[in-house]
Amino acid sequence: MERVEVSREVEAIQIPAGSKTNIEKGTEVYITQSLGGTFTVQAPAYGGLFRIAGKDADALGKKPEDAALARTGAASDLEAMVWEQLKTCFDPEIPVNIVDLGLVYGMELKPQGDGSHKVEVKMTLTAQGCGMGASIAFDARQKLMGLPGVSEADVDLVWDPPWNPQMISPEGRERLGLD
Repeated sequence: MERVEVSREVEAIQIPAGSKTNIEKGTEVYITQSLGGTFTVQAPAYGGLFRIAGKDADALGKKPEDAALARTGAASDLEAMVWEQLKTCFDPEIPVNIVDLGLVYGMELKPQGDGSHKVEVKMTLTAQGCGMGASIAFDARQKLMGLPGVSEADVDLVWDPPWNPQMISPEGRERLGLD
């Protein structure tokens, strides 16, 4: 864990509730994880864990990861960009992205009348009682909304089929030391 003092007021998402709050300038926080372009911080003064977007990395004294992807507009390219964005989403407790964990069951692009697309994602969690669901879904939606050509994004939690460890990709299994 790295201790930092927030250099400016910054928007944060409470984990696991998913509610927004602002952490004030000068607040002491501890960076517990920085994966997928976001930061998970423990903020004792606010009573818990919070996720801070990569675009606000400067508030933590960090450089934002360059999440800019090629801006082409073709649906096939947009599909690839969506999958790449989903791979930047992590459960704050597991160092493997939600795609490689096997949590994303499906993704569909729906053209809108204005040339943009609606992204619909169906995903699950490692357990129905996992309290991180709202936070992970919010993070995924926010990242998808940042893509060029995306006008709407829905991330729905589903429970069928139930997740099991066999759904983890070979890359995820390697990262977790399962193989």
